[in-house]
Amino acid sequence: MTDDRATPPPLTAERAQALAEEAVDLAGGARMVYRSPRQAFSFDSIKTFTVDDQEIEVRWGEISSPAIATVAGYVFEIHEEGIELLIRPPKPRLP
Repeated sequence: MTDDRATPPPLTAERAQALAEEAVDLAGGARMVYRSPRQAFSFDSIKTFTVDDQEIEVRWGEISSPAIATVAGYVFEIHEEGIELLIRPPKPRLP
């Protein structure tokens, strides 16, 4: 029996970055997220945005940790001027 459901193509780094940039813009922009540290115990130190059916988590930075955005295993560091790729999702090992 075959599965007729179409599986979406894997998310590319470029598409993940575009989604993360859009979520950061929804959060007030890179400068606002980078320059507005929140306490780790604050209820709104992390916000989740849904863009094109992808959930993107934006975490405000603190003195000891950077502001980051994550989408589908990709992690981006948020700077004043924009975002930068930090981590890619692991590639599956082939047998």
